[in-house]
Amino acid sequence: MNNQKQFGVWMDNHNATVVGNGDTEGTLAVIGHVKGEENSPNSNEKNSNNHEKTLQAKFFKEIAAHLVNATHIHITGTGQAQEQFIHYLAATPQFKNCKTAESTSNKMSDDKLIAYITSKV
Repeated sequence: MNNQKQFGVWMDNHNATVVGNGDTEGTLAVIGHVKGEENSPNSNEKNSNNHEKTLQAKFFKEIAAHLVNATHIHITGTGQAQEQFIHYLAATPQFKNCKTAESTSNKMSDDKLIAYITSKV
């Protein structure tokens, strides 16, 4: 179990906080904050939807960049973003063997998030 790389992510549609023990010492710490871009209004619905999907993929990719060699990831937050992120991870080869779990929670301070994720992983 010493080489387990555990991470937690609190996310909504445009913000994410990543907690992890990427250094394998066992203690979790905030390792990154990711802010996604807002979708600007567009009169063409098709272009707007495509732009929204592009921005979401970029947001997910930025979060995943913090999850190097992850073995366990607990994803929490509001809305449907975490479910979409789990599907993104499942479709990404580097996370194929990674165990994921999810829950729903309101925004919390970094310290409370570390304690919450510690109790989950």
